[in-house]
Amino acid sequence: MLLFSLFLFQPFPVCSADIGAYYFPGWHSTSSYWNDLKGLPGSRSPGRSWPEIEPLLGFYSEEQQWVTEKHIDMAASYGIGFFAYDWYWNGKSTYLNHAIDGYLQARNKKRLKFALLWANHSATPATLQEYSAMVDFWLKNYFHDKQYLKIDNKPVVIIFSPKQLRDNAEKFGKTTKELLTLARDKARLKGLAGIYFIGASTASSYWVRDYLPSSGYDAITAYNYHSRGFTGEFTGNEDIPYANDYSELLAGYKSHWEWILANSTLPYMVPISAGWDKRPWGSNTPHDHCDSTPASFRQMLTEAKKVMSRHADKTNGLGIVYAWNEFGEGGYIEPTKKWKYQYLEAIKDVFGK
Repeated sequence: MLLFSLFLFQPFPVCSADIGAYYFPGWHSTSSYWNDLKGLPGSRSPGRSWPEIEPLLGFYSEEQQWVTEKHIDMAASYGIGFFAYDWYWNGKSTYLNHAIDGYLQARNKKRLKFALLWANHSATPATLQEYSAMVDFWLKNYFHDKQYLKIDNKPVVIIFSPKQLRDNAEKFGKTTKELLTLARDKARLKGLAGIYFIGASTASSYWVRDYLPSSGYDAITAYNYHSRGFTGEFTGNEDIPYANDYSELLAGYKSHWEWILANSTLPYMVPISAGWDKRPWGSNTPHDHCDSTPASFRQMLTEAKKVMSRHADKTNGLGIVYAWNEFGEGGYIEPTKKWKYQYLEAIKDVFGK
């Protein structure tokens, strides 16, 4: 990866991963989500199965160690550099942590780095003490692992909802900047250079131009976008022009990429979508049916690579795919019985690793 000159913003320092993927840990032995894909009675898709989504590994129990190690081999062999595990904290402990725990015990984990996507739109710390305990948990269990993804020697944490963190901080009598500073100070006391916080955002002046930079975030990304192509920005007061198919979704991603890169002073980890289709989880609205094919996904990858190259000073070639295994939402690149390895082959072909 090339080093690029400094401009008015601070670009991503070089790290060892180029393309990552979000990992949703929802497919364990007691999960009901497989029932939705099977169309079982009592599921969100009763009477309608989705055999095309069945993983190549079958309807596995995610906490089994062989599943973790197979996922690592699949991803690493086709150019994925890291998994960003969706990570949950209920205020006192973590949950849905079986997948990341399996990764930490994997014999082949050196093939793939890992990071946290703090899914703070779910249960969140209710007090400053609970927040502080959560950061201590990160430091004890993850950040000192040699495979943890770091930028400039700082472990990377992606925050799903900067708005939720802002609102929680206000309840604590703090600001977001104070909470991020507290976490970074704790990391420095443990011998790290700090923590590299990346906030998720849509195309909004408030978040992109103002709040994220002034609140101490290091970079911007997104979990996913849902709009079709747009001009201008989202103020939050208008109806989102939802995409109704994958071609419109691609147009929406391109619009977001260009707007954020033109308006952000922070680096941008470019988000890439493998699709958006919530019908297995019971949705019948048109904008929840934007499923892709390997060919259309390859087109988004190609467009993302162009953006990363054209704006290398702000992206440094870093992108992240939604998602490895969001089967219930139609965002997945994990090999399935229908498509086999074609989504992963597209990543390897386009990004050449």
